[in-house]
Amino acid sequence: MSPSSSTPSGATPAGPSGGSSGGGSGGAPTPVRVVLVDDHRMFRTGVRAELTEAMSGGFPVCEFVGEAPDVDTAVAVIRRETPDVVLLDVHLPGGSGNGGADVVRGCAGVETAAGTPVRFLALSVSDAAEDVIAVIRAGARGYVTKTITARDLVSAIRRVADGDAVFSPRLAGFVLDAFGAAAGEIAEVDEELDRLSAREREVMRLIARGYQYKEVAKELFISVKTVETHVSSVLRKLQLSSRHELTAWAMGRRLV
Repeated sequence: MSPSSSTPSGATPAGPSGGSSGGGSGGAPTPVRVVLVDDHRMFRTGVRAELTEAMSGGFPVCEFVGEAPDVDTAVAVIRRETPDVVLLDVHLPGGSGNGGADVVRGCAGVETAAGTPVRFLALSVSDAAEDVIAVIRAGARGYVTKTITARDLVSAIRRVADGDAVFSPRLAGFVLDAFGAAAGEIAEVDEELDRLSAREREVMRLIARGYQYKEVAKELFISVKTVETHVSSVLRKLQLSSRHELTAWAMGRRLV
């Protein structure tokens, strides 16, 4: 991180969704519990030192509750600590070879003590479109590069904890091109999709495209009864009442 960095000022807020920013009445805000994931120990040490210095003289915005150097350790630490935000690199050893995206997928459904989903903010030297798209598609809330200043990173962590989508200005364009939506819209869609299992998402997309139950069953090699069960679960989780509403919901979010 360097003083001459780009800031995440081009990020588009997705709106608060029950993050950890609330503090006691009139008191200090509750620190964001953070797990730091990077395969370079010196970088992890440097990030912690710089963020601690950036917060000196004010309320502690972040509280580091764990760190990890690889995918498997990261998943174990995140599941144990259930932090508010995971700050992770996109290139990590272990897992299936997809780095940070493997960590995000491996922690799908993990919630904090407050009942909000654990949120992921990618922090990487890479600004390659494929890296950005892969980790956001996996479910990360935002992506900033390692040229960001410590003060801006503190702000980004807080915003992600509060439910915002945060991207370095140049990277937001990749997300816009890949998903056909503004960064904030993507974050909102991600949160809603987090309620569904991978199979439920597959069924949802096919139903929204107009497939009949028998066609979905044939496409996914499952029984019609299983399709019906998944559709009922999707409607319940998304608080919808019919296939027509489901189609409108998916189309409105450009998922089909």
